[in-house]
Order: sequence, then C-alpha cells, then structure tokens
Amino acid sequence: MHPRLYLLFLVLFVAAAILAVPAGAQESLYNVSGIHVDASGASSTEALNKAVTEGRFRAFQIVYRRLTRQADWGRQPQLDAQGLLKLSRGYTIANERRSTTRYVADVTYMFNPDAIVRTLRAANIAYMQTLAKRILVIPMSPGVSHGPWATALSSPAFQGSLVPFTVSAPEDDTGMTALNFDAAGWNDVAAVANKNHVGEVALAQAVYANGRLTVNLKRLGPGEVPIKSAVDVPLAGTLGTTYPAAAQAAVHGIEDMWKTRAAVDYTQRGKLSVDVRIASLAQWGEIQTSLSGIGNITSMTVTAMDISYARIQISYGGGLEQLREQLAAQGLTLAGKAGQWTLVKA
Repeated sequence: MHPRLYLLFLVLFVAAAILAVPAGAQESLYNVSGIHVDASGASSTEALNKAVTEGRFRAFQIVYRRLTRQADWGRQPQLDAQGLLKLSRGYTIANERRSTTRYVADVTYMFNPDAIVRTLRAANIAYMQTLAKRILVIPMSPGVSHGPWATALSSPAFQGSLVPFTVSAPEDDTGMTALNFDAAGWNDVAAVANKNHVGEVALAQAVYANGRLTVNLKRLGPGEVPIKSAVDVPLAGTLGTTYPAAAQAAVHGIEDMWKTRAAVDYTQRGKLSVDVRIASLAQWGEIQTSLSGIGNITSMTVTAMDISYARIQISYGGGLEQLREQLAAQGLTLAGKAGQWTLVKA
C-alpha cells in the first residue's frame, strides 16, 4: 500500500472510532452557578448534605429548562436524590457559613453532559446541544425606537442570555425608519446585520392597546422563512414600569424561538452516505475535528476511501435541515443531488 494511502486509512479509521460515540456538548450549558442554599440538620454535616442536595434539584431544573423548549418543561424527568447524583460531576462552594446545625452557601453545580443527554434521549425529549451565536435585536414600539423600550432590552440583566444579543444602536436606524414589523424580511435588515457582524436578527416590538402590552417577536435570517411569536404582558402600573418585565418576556421568547429550531428530537433518525472531498491530510484532520463537534451525529462509518476522498455513512438524530445547519456552523457544506451527497470544507 502506498505510504500516503496507508496514513489516510489510519486517520480515517481513528476518526470513525471517535465519531462512533456521540460528541459531548459544550460544558457551559451544563454548569449552574449562584445557587443559594440554606438548610438545617441535626449536625453540621447533615445540614451541609441537605443543603447541597436541595440545591442540586434547583440546578437541574435550570439546566433542563436551558436545554429544552418551553413546551417540554412539564415533561422534566422526575429524578430522586440518587438519580440526580448520578448526573453530577461535582460542585464548588463560595460564601460558606455554618454552625453546628445550619449550613449556608452559594453553590456552583457541574453536571455530566453525556449523562444528561442519555436521560433526555431515554425520555424522548428534544434538546439543544450548542450555544447560539450572537444576534441583533431591533427594538420597535411600534416602529424602530430607541426610547424606554430599547433601554429595557439593553439591561445588563440579560448579558447571560442563552441567545447572546446586541441591541441596535440609534446610529443603526438609518434606512430602517420605515421598517414594518409584519412585512419585514431579511433584505430589510441585511445592511444593519452586516454592520453589526451577525447572521440573524430579531425584531422585538412592544405594542400597547386596550389596556395591555403585547410583545411581538420576529426572527429573520438569510434565505429563511421568518418566524413569529407573541406574548401578552400584564401592566405593572405604567408602561415605563412594565417594560422591564416585557423585556424579560421578549428575551425568553427569543430563546424559545431559537431552541424550537435548534433542539434535536432523537425520535427522528436518519442515515446518509456522503462523499467527503479531501485535498490533504491536514484538511481531513480539520474535517474530522468539525464532525466531532456536531452533537446530532451519533455515529460515522468509513465505507470506502481513496487518496482524494472518503465515503462515510453518517447516522444522525433530528431532521436533515438541522444536520445541515450544524454542519454549516462548522464550516462544512452538505449538498445533495439525485440522492448523492457530498461534504465539502468551506
């Protein structure tokens, strides 16, 4: 066998072994900090164990809701203390105070991504696996506005949002004064999106009518069908005092719109035979690294190979479009024609 071909075979074989195991998701999704615990017991140790256990239940709920769509929050697996402990990777403690019968602290909990993934798959619950890229939020009330509504959306409280975002600045308004929420498409916001270096925009419109405040949301992306949602927010005194709660509802709505698209439903499964074009061993190494970072690829098998290409069998969870989006996020283009699929490094 030619030395180069032998080396390629070895690299492909190792890659197949790696990808036969689902790739781990980003750990930051599975860590929860700032859980305040306060418990009492017959001894200091009992109080500590009780506090940490009670806090773990709250931390797991946060992780579960972070990963899943709001429509599935009522389906959270009901685990006992031992079941949750099996999902845990440990915890760290800050601001600790204790007595002989009481324990108080702020705890950061770390969960095992693979263990949580197995739990969600066993319950047939769709979940997201990757962090969202930064988007641009354009405040409207009802037209593009940079008054109190924009200020509420810009609150530092949302800096930890699951979908990181930047609120458009007043200088971005050029060319958007006539932006219509219902009629707006990607071409209407592409210029401001490019200026802010984002590939997705969310319109967040606050409308007051008949004694209630409604937040309308619209997601826009290049070549994609716009997605809309709306939520009513009860008035808390005046409009100005209601805007913070409305902004929180808007952020949660944006997160749920993203999760609805990104959450992978593993009750849906598929297989593809794909030809991967390889210009060099270095490029194949890059492709291998990219593929290993895609959580909905559950396995990969090499079925044929040559110096310039490999044919692989990919098994994946969720829909085909979700797979293509995940590949595109890793710089890989999946194209199909007449049942023949090719994968190319961009």
